[in-house]
Amino acid sequence: MLEALERIQQEALQALAEAEDADALEAWKTAHLGRKSPLMQVFPQMGKLPPEQRPLVGRRANEVRQTLEAAYAERAEVLRRQALAHALESERLDITLPGRRPPRGGLHPVTQTMRRIVETFAEMGFQVVRSREVETDEYNFQLLNIPPHHPAREMQDTFYVDAGGDSDTYPVVLRTHTSPGQIHAMRQVTGYTGEGPLPENPPPLRVVLPGMVYRYEQITARSEIQFTQVEGLAVGRNITFSDLKGTLTDFARRMFGPTARIRFRASHFPFTEPSAEVDVECFLCGGKGCNVCKYTGWLEILGSGMVHPVVLRNGGYDPEKYTGFAFGMGPERITMLRHHIEDIRYFWSGDLRFLEQF
Repeated sequence: MLEALERIQQEALQALAEAEDADALEAWKTAHLGRKSPLMQVFPQMGKLPPEQRPLVGRRANEVRQTLEAAYAERAEVLRRQALAHALESERLDITLPGRRPPRGGLHPVTQTMRRIVETFAEMGFQVVRSREVETDEYNFQLLNIPPHHPAREMQDTFYVDAGGDSDTYPVVLRTHTSPGQIHAMRQVTGYTGEGPLPENPPPLRVVLPGMVYRYEQITARSEIQFTQVEGLAVGRNITFSDLKGTLTDFARRMFGPTARIRFRASHFPFTEPSAEVDVECFLCGGKGCNVCKYTGWLEILGSGMVHPVVLRNGGYDPEKYTGFAFGMGPERITMLRHHIEDIRYFWSGDLRFLEQF
C-alpha cells in the first residue's frame, strides 16, 4: 500500500506539471484529489489492512494529500501570474481615447438662479433666513396689513389646510408669498410677541428669505400652483427710499452686469407704502426692444416699497423711530427672462431634455 501511495504521488505531480491552463488544472484536481481519485480510494481500504500497518498507511496517505494540495496551490498561482502577464502584453489599452464619463445630475435652473440671488444679497450684508411654508392666516395676511375681506386677498387664491382647533379665527394656509417671513424675522430680533408695549431699542435687521409659495391658480404657460420667491427686508433708523433704490440698483448690477439700468414704477402693495415695481433694462436686447421685453426695452423683475407702519409695529418696531424697506422677486420669472423660456411648466415637468440644458 505504501508503494501504491508513492506511485500515486509521482504520477499526480508529473500530471500537474503538464497542466498549462485553468481548465487543465481543474481537471487535474478532480482526477487526483476528487472523491473518486486513486488517493481518496485508499482511505476506505485501510480497514482491510493489518492493524499494525494502518497507522503507517494512514499517516502516509495524509502526507501525500497535503503534498498534492500544496503543489496544486503553487501551480495555480504560477498559472495566474502567467495569465496576467499575457493579458498585460496582448490586451494593450489605448490611453489616448477619451473616457466615458458617467451621467451626473445638476442643480435645477431655478435653484441656480435662487442661489445666485441669495449669494448676491449675502455679499451686500443680508443674512439668509428660512421661514415655514405652512402659516396661519394671521401671519400670511392679517399682520401684513391685509385684514379679512380686504380686496387684496383676491389677488392671491389660497390653499387652506384643515388643521382643526380654532380654524375659524386663525385658519391655517399654505403661504401665498414669503412676506410672512418678515414678521417672523422681526419678532425673532425684537422678542415681541404681539402683546404689550413695543421694545425700546431693538437692533436693526437686514435679511433675505427664500422659499416656496403656493397659490390656487389654473396652471398655464405663465402660472403655476407652486413657485419660489425671495423676500428682502431691511429695518433700522433713518432708512429711506433712497436706500431701497441704491440697494436694488447695486443688486441689478451685480446680477445682470455692471451696466444694467433699472427703473421704478409706482404700484400698490398692502404691506408697503409707498410701493414700486422695479424693471431692469432688457439684458437680451440691451434696451433696443425684442419679443421678450415686448419691445419696451424693460423687464419687470420685482416689487418693493417702504415697510408699512402697521407691519413695523406688528413686528415689534416703533414706526415713529424706525423705518425699513422690503422687496420680493420670483426666481422662476428671472430664469425665464434670462434664458427665454416661454412656459413655466417646464420647470416642474422633470423632462431631462429641458433640465440638461442647464
